[in-house]
Amino acid sequence: MAARKKSNVLTYSLLFLLAVGLVGFGQVNFSGSRNRVASVGDRTITVQELYNRLRSQIDGFSRQAGVAISFQQAQSLGLDQAALGSLVLERALDNEVGRLGIAAGDDRVRATLVTIPDFQRLDGSFDRETYRRTLQAQATSEGDFENGIRDALARQMLQAGVAGGSAPQDDYGRVISAWRGERRDIAWAAIGPDVLTGALPAATDAELRQWYDDHPDTYTLPEVRNITWAWLSPDMILDKVTVDEADVQALYDLRHDEFIQPERRMVERLVYPDEARAEAAKAQYDAGEASFEDLVAARGLDLSDIDLGDISRGDLGPAADAVFATEPGEVTGPVETTLGPALFRVNATLAAHEVTLDEVADDLRGELALQRAQRLIQDQGEQINDLIAGGATIEELAAAVDGMELGHTAWSRDASDGIAAYEPFRAAAAAAVEGDFPELRQMDDGGVFALRLDSIDPPRLQDFDAVADRVAADWQADAARTAVIARADELATALRDGDDAALAGLAATESQGVRRTDFLEGAPDGLVADAFTRAAGEVWITPTADGAVIARIEQIRPADPADPAVVSEESQIAAEAQQGIDADIFAAFASRIQLDTKVDIDPAAVEAVYSQMR
Repeated sequence: MAARKKSNVLTYSLLFLLAVGLVGFGQVNFSGSRNRVASVGDRTITVQELYNRLRSQIDGFSRQAGVAISFQQAQSLGLDQAALGSLVLERALDNEVGRLGIAAGDDRVRATLVTIPDFQRLDGSFDRETYRRTLQAQATSEGDFENGIRDALARQMLQAGVAGGSAPQDDYGRVISAWRGERRDIAWAAIGPDVLTGALPAATDAELRQWYDDHPDTYTLPEVRNITWAWLSPDMILDKVTVDEADVQALYDLRHDEFIQPERRMVERLVYPDEARAEAAKAQYDAGEASFEDLVAARGLDLSDIDLGDISRGDLGPAADAVFATEPGEVTGPVETTLGPALFRVNATLAAHEVTLDEVADDLRGELALQRAQRLIQDQGEQINDLIAGGATIEELAAAVDGMELGHTAWSRDASDGIAAYEPFRAAAAAAVEGDFPELRQMDDGGVFALRLDSIDPPRLQDFDAVADRVAADWQADAARTAVIARADELATALRDGDDAALAGLAATESQGVRRTDFLEGAPDGLVADAFTRAAGEVWITPTADGAVIARIEQIRPADPADPAVVSEESQIAAEAQQGIDADIFAAFASRIQLDTKVDIDPAAVEAVYSQMR
């Protein structure tokens, strides 16, 4: 299993490197005298390659962060240096590959090319026209791209050779899986104020005063910032927006696929290298000798690897008739596909679905109205900024801009009503300085606002008399908790002495087979982690917000080395550890190669790339 996983990691790394250049097509086509960004040994890096790599770095980070970042932000994050550095490293490895005479043949290049998702149809087949258009938009020739695949495959072979000799990590996997698989049987009971007999003594005036003096933060009002603001949101001007019914119809037509969906199937596809193997697998399934899951595992795959999701007839190509004639839960095939003969399992049937225009017209109309209100606010942005630049006060701004509201807020970190519910306002209010000129700021909903800090009321400790009732309640709750913990200590001592009757009347819970990562509903945070530091039979208490939990380890269950789950986890841990070691070995090797390779970077060419992205 470890060997197979290592191979998968190398393959995924290769496909990632190939896909890196396939983001941001058609952005810039460089030409001119400066076409070389750097020379690395006998290899070069072109301006187009640097642009494509940096564009992909920025787009990838933006997708991960969920918000588009600018080139300036990318520079501050070091993405520009990361892009150039990754290309330099690749070229240094290409030099070493050439020195060692490692090369990939045409068959391997083709086999890799047709598996790149960017060039595939929905049914997984290679789409040559998409391939041609994609490279054309990227200003890359097919020859250059395929040479890039060839280089990446050669680097993969180098990586496999360098890192392939590390020792298997079976002992490590065994130790960690045994540690993870260990279980505890825990008896525990939550103890609250109801275990106390008799009333707690009332606090004296001196005790209440001392409690108040010892907890000043609890009774201190936060800083209050008195703020005047002018605010314009899309909702405020919706009554000024009109939407044509023709636009509603056009939006409905544009989102046709969302509202009108053909009959679909939830499908899994298991591809085989040839017809004979596919038929043999289907025969095993039909005879009840193997489940579909068994067939998937025999191919070294997981169900997630073969899941096509919900697809329509048009997505399946030649397999459509067979798949749509198959009932949920059944397996059909072999069916010839562009990837080879395949078995298909149908997991569910999704009926055709149509939402009429009348059903969604109000929602679409509201969506269009909101978009137009947002555009109206954007169009007024220049006017508002001109007013601010001309010295207009917040009051004058609200009076001059149609629909803008004027308001005042005593803002603190606890405020959450009205405009204070919006994070951009909260951030601006916290950072405002008295005497600053107003600044137009954006809301997440497309609205805008400006504010002025009028004054600051500093944090203030409330007078004792104003909070006396609260102080008394807090003191009483703490006294009760302290008494409950003391009672829990008494019960724990009795249990340690063998008096199981000490827990009579308590609602004890028997939690069996608890693992380190389990969550016990009703138990305090840390109880499970604490349990795995205790010996069998040990009794302890864990304080809670209003009392304590008393617990005892009933039994320690070592991991069963024959348990299939433990065996699987052991193999996975060993494989992951070996992958980490292999990666470290290759990283050290690659670093040494890079240090030994002469690198000459053209700053002017690099700056030319950056200037195109600003």
